Amino acid sequence: MKVFESAFRLHEAALQLRTQRMEVLAKNIANVDTPNFKARDIDFEQALRETLADIEHNSVVTTHKDHLGGKPDRARGALKYSIPFNTPLDGNTVEMSVEQAKYGKAAAKYQATLRFLESDIGGFRKALRGE
Repeated sequence: MKVFESAFRLHEAALQLRTQRMEVLAKNIANVDTPNFKARDIDFEQALRETLADIEHNSVVTTHKDHLGGKPDRARGALKYSIPFNTPLDGNTVEMSVEQAKYGKAAAKYQATLRFLESDIGGFRKALRGE
């Protein structure tokens, strides 16, 4: 139904992008001791704007990038290299305290998005029951 698609589109894209960002941050943390590893991140706000614009301009959803008529239905953010405060001699740009703080904040925002989605679903349930 179009009502459900439009109501949940923002939350779906946000959860996909937040999941991707948390995976990238976890990879950074896992490679804290890897020489010459370059920390990466996603600009969530920019990625969400681009994803929602793509959805609005492209009503056909495909499952593979080579299919005609659209892009894959999974929201993906562009990876960017993080600029470190202090670069160690081994060339690794991961700063553990910074990455942990980013991950904690991203996890809290993920939980908040889930709560918003849960609230929206609760509202639909009440409307369908006639409350």
